[in-house]
Amino acid sequence: MPKIHVFDHPLIQHKLTYIRDIETGTKEFRELVDEVATLMAYEITRELPLKEVEVQTPVCKAKSSVLAGKKLGIVPILRAGIGMVDGILKLIPAAKVGHIGLYRDPETLQPIEYYVKLPSDVSERDFILVDPMLATGGSAIAAVESLKSRGAKNIKFMCLIAAPEGVKALTDAHPDVDIYIAAMDEKLDEKGYIVPGLGDAGDRLFGTK
Repeated sequence: MPKIHVFDHPLIQHKLTYIRDIETGTKEFRELVDEVATLMAYEITRELPLKEVEVQTPVCKAKSSVLAGKKLGIVPILRAGIGMVDGILKLIPAAKVGHIGLYRDPETLQPIEYYVKLPSDVSERDFILVDPMLATGGSAIAAVESLKSRGAKNIKFMCLIAAPEGVKALTDAHPDVDIYIAAMDEKLDEKGYIVPGLGDAGDRLFGTK
């Protein structure tokens, strides 16, 4: 069964409040999303494997630890997921970045894939799939399927805000994908938007309507 992690760190919750606020402008919204992504990346990488190495300090030789295991990949779901990438790269700058373009049909609410570009060594990487919102779950499910069809085996999904309906849909479709959330909201409304949510993350990140 997948693990569902909801981060209750005070800094994350504080910044998330201002991300939700309708009075927060584009510049500040973008900066806050970037900061929360960094804080979440700190938590999502907590279980990365380590190996012991020997280094020469200014005093003596010492045994210490460095990251071991597979290389990492970050994959934002376009377009809003882009707003979370730089925040993660601050902690793991060697990670490669892919992109999956999906949009939700306004009538059927089903995802439509229009672009995929991934690192060439997909099967050798662990992936963090990112999108600010997990609403119906359709886009996340489609993005995970897109990664798996190209050889990805270890995928984590990270978002700012999720609805219970989306979490259930994603876990039902991909029980091997752990989910990392800054906040679990109340529900979806009749249009498929998260309540209370934060509005349209892409529009707020890029100043569009």
